[in-house]
Amino acid sequence: MEKKGRILSGMRPSGKLHIGHFIGTLNNWVKLQDEYSCYYMVADLHALTTEYANTGNLKDNTQEMVLDWLACGLDPQKSVIFRQSDIKEHSELHMVLSMITPLGWLFRCPTYKEQLKEIKDKDIHTYGFLGYPVLQAADILMYKATHVPVGEDQLPHLELTREIARRFNFLYGEIFPEPKAILSNAPRVPGTDGRKMSKSYNNAICLADTPAEITQKVNQMFTDPQKIRLTDLGHPEGCIVYAFHKFFSENAQETEALCKEGKIGCVADKKELTKNILKILEPVREKREQFAKQKGLVDDILAQGRKQAFDYASQVMAEVLKTIKL
Repeated sequence: MEKKGRILSGMRPSGKLHIGHFIGTLNNWVKLQDEYSCYYMVADLHALTTEYANTGNLKDNTQEMVLDWLACGLDPQKSVIFRQSDIKEHSELHMVLSMITPLGWLFRCPTYKEQLKEIKDKDIHTYGFLGYPVLQAADILMYKATHVPVGEDQLPHLELTREIARRFNFLYGEIFPEPKAILSNAPRVPGTDGRKMSKSYNNAICLADTPAEITQKVNQMFTDPQKIRLTDLGHPEGCIVYAFHKFFSENAQETEALCKEGKIGCVADKKELTKNILKILEPVREKREQFAKQKGLVDDILAQGRKQAFDYASQVMAEVLKTIKL
């Protein structure tokens, strides 16, 4: 089967992944690997932009994350799975691109402004944090990616990569394609407390959670405060349990109607949701346990990916250096 193009995408190694990653990203990655030449990257250098003072868990987190990837269906025979820091050319191309990227492009980045306001427990007023979109551009352009899977909120980052590619091509010659977006239609999965799902908020259902842990987390979800008794008319549009039903339950509309009519209580509603989540996640958890028993599996996959990624990246970097006369 002829591939439609080349894809580069990645995740920071922050530990075990949750169902938000499963629905929003990993399902899409699995589908894409049958249509494109895919490079999926453990973005450990990017992790340093906010976690530079806490690097002790990076290796363990990498192991956990790759196990989650495999359990969800990423296949090292179909995709190149590698660690960003193993390919030194990423840092080298980052340095070259940083020389031609105007500061104004970085200061206007929406995520930069937002995280400066939101992150108060870490000092992110650093050169590395300001310049991480340039490293991101280097990651993408290193493999001459033709497409990048993104959500709508990430489009400004991809456009910055396209601008950097255009500027490089204008200054030195046509080397890099301008990558196009593959937009994800997956909506944001809320956390068990209604906020964004995040391990740091302790509101995430992880792919590796046991049935008992998932049951406990669902039971602790906030529900409609106006529905105290079973017969009280419910307001599912404002209920976290119903928000999860829309992702995990085929009969979500029926559940909505029963809630509004006062024909189902919150306890029964949560039991139904738990059953549906377990049905979807049980195969993932079982595969994960099987992969985790294979000692050295993740290291072997990353070693294979390192060779594949290096073979391509080294050629592109040699082309870049020749083009800029270094």
